[in-house]
Order: sequence, then C-alpha cells, then structure tokens
Amino acid sequence: MSDPEREHVVSLLNKAVGRGMITLDEFTTRTDTALAAVTRADLNAVLIDLPGMVNNELAHARTELKNTMGTTVRKGHWVVPRELVIRNTLGSTNLDFTQAEVPPLVNVDLDVSLGSVKLVLPAGSSVNVDGVEITAGELKDKVHNAVGNPHFQLKGAVRGGSVVIKRKR
Repeated sequence: MSDPEREHVVSLLNKAVGRGMITLDEFTTRTDTALAAVTRADLNAVLIDLPGMVNNELAHARTELKNTMGTTVRKGHWVVPRELVIRNTLGSTNLDFTQAEVPPLVNVDLDVSLGSVKLVLPAGSSVNVDGVEITAGELKDKVHNAVGNPHFQLKGAVRGGSVVIKRKR
C-alpha cells in the first residue's frame, strides 16, 4: 500500500463530493479510512458503492502500448501500471515518468522492431536492463543506477531499434 494510491483514492472521493454522490460528512469519514488503509481491500471499500469511481492504481495493473509507424507519448501527470508492455514497430515511444504516479516496481516488457523507445526516469529511481536482448540495435542506459526507488525492470527484445534511458536535465 503506497501513499500515492491513498492520495489517488482521496482525489476520487473529492470528485464524488463534487458530483453530489456523497455528503461532506461521508467524504470526511471515507477519507480518514482511505488514509489509514493498510490493504488494498481497505482502500477499495471506500469506493465500492460509488458507480464509475475506480482506483486506477488497481484497475491498470497492466497496460499495453501498441505503436506501428506512429508515435506514443506519455508525459505530465499519468498513472503508471505495475506492468508496462511496449510493442513498437517502425515508430517511437516516449515515456516521461518525472511527473507520473509510479509504483515502487515497474516491469517493462519491450517488443521493438525498427523503432525507438525513450524513457525519462524520475530522480532517485533505478533501472535494470539485463533482461533486454538487442539484435542490430542499441540500448543507451544513461542512468546506470541499480538501486533506487522506483525501480524499473526491463526485459524483452529490440530488433533493429533503439532504447534510451535517461533523466531530465
């Protein structure tokens, strides 16, 4: 259970008040419960009876980004799943994690053919690229940090493409 997950649920409760789904007293009670949550079940309990209100941290445990001859970009505030699959053929995928809600561990599975992937990691984070197989391509790890939080674990195949991992200047 992480603080970003709790804060996300509180923001959903705030929206529920704005939509007239719960009263201010209910908001206070549910917020106290969310902030004290120890398990995901505790956290989900405050949202369970609110239609359309979902804890995105739990709903998006795995996301697949597919790109053929195009560009995929994620930057600014976005919720990063625990498992991210990047399928990129003749395109570019640019993911900026610096302002994102990132879980403690992100598993990134690469399937890149003649495409490029750029990952901009947040300060203090770490990365492991030992599970990436490169064929006629390149991997530039400018982070070189094996211990940190959050941790990005990369695996998969890059065929005739490139992967660049760096931090924002």
